[in-house]
Amino acid sequence: MAHLVIVESPSKASTIKGYLGKGYKVVASIGHVRDLPKSTFGIDIENDFAPKYINIRGKGSLINDLKKEAKNADVVYLAADPDREGEAISWHLANVLGLDSKKAKRVTFNEITKPVVKAAIKNPTEINMDLVDAQQARRILDRIVGYKLSPVLWKKIKSGLSAGRVQSVVTRIVVERENEIRAFKAEEFWKIEAILSCEKGQLKASFYGDKKGKAELCDKESTDRVVEAVNSGEFVVKSIKKAVRTNNPAPPFITSTLHQEANKRFSFRSEKTSRIAQELYEGVSLGEYGSRGLITYMRTDSLRISDIAQDAAQQYIEQKYGADFYPKTRRVYKSRAGAQDAHEAIRPSDMAFEPSVVKPYLTADQFKLYKLIWDRFIASQMESALLDTVTIDIENSGYIFRSSGYTVRHPGFMAVYEETREEKDDDEKEESEKEAKLPEVFENDKLTLSKLSPTQHFTKPPARYTESTLIKVMEEKGIGRPSTYTPTITTIIQRGYVERDGKTLVPSQLGEVTTKLMTDYFSSIIDYGFTADMESKLDDVENGKKSMLEVLKPFYGDFAELLDNAEKNIDKGDYKLAAEETDILCEKCGSRMVIKNGRFGKFAACPNYPACRNTKPIDKEGNIIEKTAEKTAENLTPAPDDIKCDICGGAMVIRRGRYGSFYACAKYPECKSTKPITKDLNVPCPSCGSKILIKHGRKKSVFYSCEKYPECKFSTWDIPQENKCPECSGLLLKKKGKDLVYCINEKCSYTGTIEKQ
Repeated sequence: MAHLVIVESPSKASTIKGYLGKGYKVVASIGHVRDLPKSTFGIDIENDFAPKYINIRGKGSLINDLKKEAKNADVVYLAADPDREGEAISWHLANVLGLDSKKAKRVTFNEITKPVVKAAIKNPTEINMDLVDAQQARRILDRIVGYKLSPVLWKKIKSGLSAGRVQSVVTRIVVERENEIRAFKAEEFWKIEAILSCEKGQLKASFYGDKKGKAELCDKESTDRVVEAVNSGEFVVKSIKKAVRTNNPAPPFITSTLHQEANKRFSFRSEKTSRIAQELYEGVSLGEYGSRGLITYMRTDSLRISDIAQDAAQQYIEQKYGADFYPKTRRVYKSRAGAQDAHEAIRPSDMAFEPSVVKPYLTADQFKLYKLIWDRFIASQMESALLDTVTIDIENSGYIFRSSGYTVRHPGFMAVYEETREEKDDDEKEESEKEAKLPEVFENDKLTLSKLSPTQHFTKPPARYTESTLIKVMEEKGIGRPSTYTPTITTIIQRGYVERDGKTLVPSQLGEVTTKLMTDYFSSIIDYGFTADMESKLDDVENGKKSMLEVLKPFYGDFAELLDNAEKNIDKGDYKLAAEETDILCEKCGSRMVIKNGRFGKFAACPNYPACRNTKPIDKEGNIIEKTAEKTAENLTPAPDDIKCDICGGAMVIRRGRYGSFYACAKYPECKSTKPITKDLNVPCPSCGSKILIKHGRKKSVFYSCEKYPECKFSTWDIPQENKCPECSGLLLKKKGKDLVYCINEKCSYTGTIEKQ
């Protein structure tokens, strides 16, 4: 019995093939094989939003190969990723390959390990049409918004813009944060730090307040009063509070937290994290161990861990760290409200492959991410850390200074992993530095002042989003799902709505103007609550609680009204992009040049276009990129002596252009004569008897042509062979893309194959 397994990627195919052995053929579809057309709307609104799918261009030969393989198979296992999109890919494959439900079987793997793969093959299911419909509904919604809204943006803002349902909401988040930063007004505050000495050492204490409680120092006057009082007073230990603090480990990773931690710890962009995690999931070649999937499925919002994985983690922790590092009660983490809970949390798929074991087989980035996932999972199953904390209140002239610190009683999970904190400013760093072991003191001890430091500070605006913090907000607001976080952020950056400034994300002028238009006329579409509610409705479709039409019809009815209103009234608003002026003066007309975007990036252009067409290349900082001085004929390679300029008869040199090298007159720019560099094949032209030359075309392509071209029009793209024609000793040419060879001499009818020569 022949079995065919179709997966999405070649790397996954290689891993699974090693598990299944003989009798199974594993091939890859390389992602989707069908989609909505790019050039047309592709949705029949009047016919219940019926999508018009077409085979993806360029996949014709792949589809034909899959059809041949499927025809020869008794059973076809559709093994795309275990999510909505994977279900839709499987459904499209079944349709394109003409498979009925008896022959097409759906299998999914939360982890690509031998036991899981074999168990899935033994227990296949049918394609889940609820999952397929949820994916179709999302695709149709996005197509409606994109195709109907984009012309509005073209009309009012800029041609070529593309609107997106979720992308517009995420752009709004970035724009609103920038507006918060602009509107922020800094407020003054002061801190006072005292370095105090006792018999057993020194400690730092910060101003806390007075006998009434915590107090803020808002200006220099109030700070000076405290400084003056404590300088003439005495520091006395008022109280000492000791306690044991319990620190619990962070839960295992889900998609959003993995992206956040990888960004904070390694500065990985979300796109990079997704790509590396996909590689670790699909399988990596581990030498003698074969190809192995190292982590579970990486697009998940669930904190659930299987009993088998927890048993393996317990055994590993007790053997490596000791029984007191494993909690008495096994840890169970609760997923957030609204989580799909379709897959486990992200964890290592096999506890036998410690990071140190697989390190020689992984790239540096793969190892970093794998070790991060490993450490976080192991720590999430370990005992809590116990910290002995000390808080000392010290009084002087009615004012209280506080010093706090801790020592580790039992490290627990901290022996393996500690979560990375968000980057802090200098003020916050000062606070964290207080967490240290303090010298032993007793109540009523008098301390000696070594140094008193009052410092002025100002409140800071909210920080701009990084990819890490933006994904966190998307998750909190219910915008998108684990599989859409990375594509959404990548899209808004690629389309120019948001720009990177180091690690932070800044809205472009285009993003701000587009958000203003969307807020004015499509406020409900980019409303956070509406977008989160739409995600819930798509979840209902996935769970069989709603049909596609129950989601699409109400949405389109409201959207059509908004669209009609925008088309009637949008001319009343001003949504023009302001030209970004530079300090560069146009040397042709004296105007101040502006920055524009072209296919190769930004450049400076005269604002008087088309009357003045002057442009200048600029770098990222807006500085002119000075063109290097033109090479002189003296430092260029001279052409052969017999190659002369056809215009002035002078010598020629070899220059290099975008399509390769060519001959140019040495008197350039006075004489701009050029010639292609050719090579004589020492073979007569079959048409006129002249020489055949090797010539260079565009994109470094090579062709063969008569030296008297265009008078003699003989030319060919076929490839000359080293062997001569056995019948007339003429030049043999190989047909491009084929094994057939033929003689260049038209009077000779010889043909053959490569093998015969």
